[in-house]
Amino acid sequence: MNASAAQHAQQLWFTEPFQVEVRQKELPAPGPEQALVRNLYSGISAGTELLVYRGQVPESMPLDANLSSLSDGAINYPLQYGYACVGRVEQIGQSVDNSWIGKTVFSFQPHASRFLGNVSELIPLPDDLDPQAAIFLANMETAVNIVLDASPQLGDRVVVLGQGILGLLVTGILSNFPLAALYVLDRIASRRAKGEQTGATAGFDPENPADIETLKAKLRLDQPRGGADIALELTGAPAALNLAVELCAYSGRVVVGSWYGSKTAELKLGERFHRNRIGIISSQVSSIEPELSGRWNKERRLSVAWDRIRKLQPEQFISHRLPLSNAAEAYHSLDRVSNDALQIVFDYSL
Repeated sequence: MNASAAQHAQQLWFTEPFQVEVRQKELPAPGPEQALVRNLYSGISAGTELLVYRGQVPESMPLDANLSSLSDGAINYPLQYGYACVGRVEQIGQSVDNSWIGKTVFSFQPHASRFLGNVSELIPLPDDLDPQAAIFLANMETAVNIVLDASPQLGDRVVVLGQGILGLLVTGILSNFPLAALYVLDRIASRRAKGEQTGATAGFDPENPADIETLKAKLRLDQPRGGADIALELTGAPAALNLAVELCAYSGRVVVGSWYGSKTAELKLGERFHRNRIGIISSQVSSIEPELSGRWNKERRLSVAWDRIRKLQPEQFISHRLPLSNAAEAYHSLDRVSNDALQIVFDYSL
């Protein structure tokens, strides 16, 4: 229906580090170019979102300058955050076409039962996709961008450090490449197992010296042309960068897809790094690598992300479906890196 009565929304707020609360707010009727969306699901990001929860985001920068819902200046508590919502359009503004009513859409919006957004920022779901699969769009777009930045070649040896959601999505994409080997590392055994199920050659525990020695042997690190051609750092832990460098071949590349927020990395640059011409590059989804930007844009990347979601079916990685009222439990579980917490989803029907 067109803009009419106000609606109530349950909103998640980060009130201070390690504290969240659910607040009720009355939303006005949609503006001329807006839609009121009732969320079905929203997914918690165990990367950037945990930095917000822990108070590890630099105060001098916006959460995301490219998203209108997250670009309001520096970080100050209390604040809203989140960027993976899937819902249905309930009301529209007077300038919005009636065809939007009832559409299921993805939006980069903070966690809330309802929200107002400009229709230009809503992404309609393809008809063949489950809304629960669509919550992975933001992370899948990031995974696609990481693989584009890594630029794997025929016969490469690739190591993925971290098998959280982003690591698993990257592993799933890379499993379709004609690589010589695809190894994954994670200290949680169940995540290593999921990485292998998703297509990795083998999984290893980065905290187990015997596992690391076995991995180095498989990478032929003691041989002149041995080592990983590409090491993808997706753990969110700066210390993992040293292991990524240690596993790289001569002229290998470390691609950093993690955002560390205010955390710093103490890098060992005097050993393998310097003499082996190892490169370290960042991969960040808000922009496309300059050499690709003549052929790639956000629309093409989103199209590939939807296609990868169809093939990988990442809803298999959902470990918990909780009501928004259980938000404190959800973040506490992710913060202590619970073995059984992988992708937590707020289900607004609960």
